[in-house]
Amino acid sequence: MQKDYRWERQPEAAAALSGWLADACTRSPALTALHSRLLEAAGVRLHDIVDHIDISNSAELEQFSAAGWSVEADNVWKNMSGLFPAIVARGPETVWLRVEAVEDFLAANNISATIEGDLHGPLRRAIIADDAVRVGVLERNGHAGYDVPAVAAAAIRSARLHLQAFKARRRQFDTVAQGLMHTEALVDAAVADIGPNWACDLWLRAERDFWMTRCPTGRVQKARQDAIGIGWCNIDHHTYDGSRAHYRHSIRIFEKLGYERREMLYAGELAGWGSQVLEQPVIGSTIFADVDLAPHELTVDFAHEILPELPKHRRAGLLTELLGESILEAGLNHVAALYDHVLLHGQLEQQNISMMAPFTDWPHLYQALTEGDWCAVDPARVDRLEAGGHIGADEAERLRLEGSIVTHLENIERNDGYKGFNREGIDSVLRKLDPRAYLANASDAGS
Repeated sequence: MQKDYRWERQPEAAAALSGWLADACTRSPALTALHSRLLEAAGVRLHDIVDHIDISNSAELEQFSAAGWSVEADNVWKNMSGLFPAIVARGPETVWLRVEAVEDFLAANNISATIEGDLHGPLRRAIIADDAVRVGVLERNGHAGYDVPAVAAAAIRSARLHLQAFKARRRQFDTVAQGLMHTEALVDAAVADIGPNWACDLWLRAERDFWMTRCPTGRVQKARQDAIGIGWCNIDHHTYDGSRAHYRHSIRIFEKLGYERREMLYAGELAGWGSQVLEQPVIGSTIFADVDLAPHELTVDFAHEILPELPKHRRAGLLTELLGESILEAGLNHVAALYDHVLLHGQLEQQNISMMAPFTDWPHLYQALTEGDWCAVDPARVDRLEAGGHIGADEAERLRLEGSIVTHLENIERNDGYKGFNREGIDSVLRKLDPRAYLANASDAGS
């Protein structure tokens, strides 16, 4: 039986964290300057990229304890009720910020600092300011701890080879089954050599790189974040679409990378979709895995049970037939990253990038997708969908001539440590993202 996840707002914990960070900024000019630069250059909030905080002051530890943090092994305190950084009970007092690559951060900010940890290793870090509160940047490549581990050169070489294998992997095959077997073999080899956590980090890097080849919006925002040296350090989740026939196999591959099942989301009897939320607890990565569901399947463990073919595809099934499986040739449907949503919206508008109306607009959760990036589609795929009765003749012709939306960037803002999602909001936006819906809207607009 799957655990019943009921995420709640954690305002006291959020206030404790924001209060500590505000005080840290008063004691660290470098942290204050970086906070401003993150917001102005990329719409990124400071607290969204805090990896962990080193604190030895017992009074401060007690304040975090009162707000929901509890001690685990090795003097590490965590608050598992929401999205909060760990507190490590040790000095000197230091706030560690996640970045994608330490060297890139130092170069972008013209900082000279000693880097701890081997190049391409599982954890690297550097102190960038030695104020009353020290500031450090940390590159976490699938490592669970808070100190730089000793890693054999052979393991680092192996990791580099597996990253290249993931980046260069073949994505188009005669059958989906062949593609998934090939992909699973690559994952098995990586996990056997370097473990699931490190392998998962490399997998996600390669997945985002492929997504950006098909998502100009993603490339624009990545360049903005690279300009301040943080890279994709602020990812909230990655979204995949899967067909019913091959959904279980995709989930199995994710589980081999260390993902565990979290909540299942259903839109209700009429919407025709479900999503298994998965979380990789060591690296804090979340996957949204979407699939078509029939009304009578709302109580089914669809991540592991066989799903027979439906008479007519819903959104995820239609997209996988049209573009391919997300885990193969289609790539990620979208990547969601954490921002000050108002700032990012305005900044992207200046780049001539438009947003759809938000599908969640709560004080503790905001979600909006970019309008979407288009690509051409294989006419043979359209022909099969039309012959099978999944799309009409007019829809088929528009797809052949105009192509389809393939990717988005999601602008997401979370407050009060809220870790959940808005099922009804997701349902509303998924209806709009069905190619039949936006083709119909385009037809209405042109009539």
